[in-house]
Amino acid sequence: MSVLGSLNDIKQGMTLNYNGEPYLVLIANFVRMQQRKPVMQTKMRNLINGKVLEYSFKPGEKVETADVNRKKVNFLYAAGDEFAFMDSDSYEQFSFSREKIGDQAQYLKDGCEVTLISFNDQPINIELPIKMEFKIISTPEGVKGDTAQGRVTKEATIETGAKVLVPLFVKEGEIIRVNTDTGEYVERVS
Repeated sequence: MSVLGSLNDIKQGMTLNYNGEPYLVLIANFVRMQQRKPVMQTKMRNLINGKVLEYSFKPGEKVETADVNRKKVNFLYAAGDEFAFMDSDSYEQFSFSREKIGDQAQYLKDGCEVTLISFNDQPINIELPIKMEFKIISTPEGVKGDTAQGRVTKEATIETGAKVLVPLFVKEGEIIRVNTDTGEYVERVS
């Protein structure tokens, strides 16, 4: 952990130690208002429980970076509400609950590579790649005239069981790329 020199050192994407827990800075905005001291307004996500927090750091406040380690691991399987992972270098296995992983669970497929986040040498959560590829298991056929009613998307079920809105031209059996942060269709993979 290192102490930051000034508020300007807080940047989007860095990991801070706030109240003894690691937080990822999602947004950092330096604000200077009349008759007030400048502040660094932040929006941060707790890497342990996923909760988002808005906080304004004031000048002179002690701000530390968090020692968070990231390494690639593979998803093995889901058993009920537990998700098992393995470090392919050490063959060490560990698991997380559905509650801990949250919405990321809907994009986990056997053997996929994810990033393990550790804080104080303890696994705390996983991070999915921003974009992942999935096979469409089912989707209704696009019907001529659908676009006349203003509909340009339809719902598709991907191999993990998650539902994604896709353009009308996407067919069952095709591979698509999905943004795992937003759950949105990105493109069809040829």
